[in-house]
Amino acid sequence: MKFARVPARFLLATFVAAVSTAVASPPLAPAEASNAIATACGTPLTAADIGRIVALSDISTLPAAASLDRLEEEVARHEAITAILVRHRDRRGLFSLGLDAVERTAVMPMQRDPAAFVNRDWGHAVSSDLLRRYLVNLHAEFTGAPVEPHWAQYFTMSKQCEARPAEVAMMGYNAHLTVDLAYAVATAATTRADVPDYYRIVDSIALQADTIVEGTRDVYGADLGPLWRFYLLGEGLDRLSSEDVSSEFLLRAADGGYNTLTLAHGFALKDPRTAATAETTIGMLHQANNKAIGVLSDLGGL
Repeated sequence: MKFARVPARFLLATFVAAVSTAVASPPLAPAEASNAIATACGTPLTAADIGRIVALSDISTLPAAASLDRLEEEVARHEAITAILVRHRDRRGLFSLGLDAVERTAVMPMQRDPAAFVNRDWGHAVSSDLLRRYLVNLHAEFTGAPVEPHWAQYFTMSKQCEARPAEVAMMGYNAHLTVDLAYAVATAATTRADVPDYYRIVDSIALQADTIVEGTRDVYGADLGPLWRFYLLGEGLDRLSSEDVSSEFLLRAADGGYNTLTLAHGFALKDPRTAATAETTIGMLHQANNKAIGVLSDLGGL
């Protein structure tokens, strides 16, 4: 089934009021930490696998300047990481699998087309920064370094083998689209002139929703269809109204379109006068979405 371009009803804002502050876990002992790195509900990764992922996700060995060549290298590295995780059915690959698919089928064909963007440099920069953010957190996950909170939640959930894999996957997409994309928009120095190119990118990805859903089902046995419709179209918000999940923010997001909301957050992050408020709003929205995803999962929506 094809998913139409997302109208802002994606559900995002509705959970904010219900989100509680997470409490940090105590540090793991060395043996526990090693095991946590090697296994996420699939077969254990070998030391060679882990070493390879660490090397591939090390952005310090990438070209310094954002360019098509750098983006090509980032995509190739992520594809290799995805292959390792998928081979082991490691649940940290639940998000990587879909990201790799849209990079190959939607993002890179457009990036390589000289006529695709009004501003090719901006197109390369925003896509490179977005992928770089995930690679940085993958590197931290596999080296035992601190992971950013929005990705730490995804990686932690990936190791809870009783959790539904679709819920785990959607937590990754939430981190990517709600948090990282907004910051990538800001870092790429996006202007009003870049807005049409922004929508070209996100629309091309939306058209590949079937690729994400089918690939995740084939490899991990998880059906993302219901959650995608909830996340992008707001389907299922009515099921949350009686589950102690505030719907105000999610409904407002649904009204304006999720991609538009993320773009607005990116512009707000660029402005020193609004950056602090934007950071808080993005964090609340991310938490609200994760809570909504969890509630839907508990209700049998995944």
